[in-house]
Amino acid sequence: MSGRIVVLISGTGSNMSALVAACEEGSVPGEVVLVAADRACTGLEAAERVGIETLLLEPKGFASRDEWGDALRDEIVSRRPDLVVSAGFMRILPPRFIDAFDDRLINLHPSLLPAFPGAHGVRDALEAGVKETGSTIHFVDYEVDHGPIIAQEAVAIVPGDTVESLHEKIKEVEHRLLPAVCKMLLLGRVHMEGGRVTIDDGR
Repeated sequence: MSGRIVVLISGTGSNMSALVAACEEGSVPGEVVLVAADRACTGLEAAERVGIETLLLEPKGFASRDEWGDALRDEIVSRRPDLVVSAGFMRILPPRFIDAFDDRLINLHPSLLPAFPGAHGVRDALEAGVKETGSTIHFVDYEVDHGPIIAQEAVAIVPGDTVESLHEKIKEVEHRLLPAVCKMLLLGRVHMEGGRVTIDDGR
């Protein structure tokens, strides 16, 4: 049975596109049934081009963050998702939204959490002078870029790297790591106990 995936984006949606491609080629046992965004962005256009339903729900159209979050939650619940993926979604999700999806809501962050959380993780790692950063996929909780870590992969920082070049290297990892994690989740191989994640080896 194919899992139903909803992806939240705010920008180009390159990770969404990588996940869609992995679903279409059969390496992820699922289908992206909705791409939702908090602002007009090229990622929505990319989803529309391949025939995926899109939703634009801007917070400015609501009286409060909670009202916006409730509206977004209700739209997504109506699509009956098995997995909700925050992939470059530049908006803090309210607790009531998070509660609705429990262990089905994951986030992709461009650093090796808990190092360099927040909207400028790539820049902050570069400015700190560390020798490596990377990508983290984790379950979402009430704190920003926090929650049980499912998978991480490191990326080396080399002399001459810029925020842009480093971000591109991280994206290469993300485009591979996100589909792999979604596959494990949809196959029921990811388990959480005591705030820690364990993964079946699939054998």
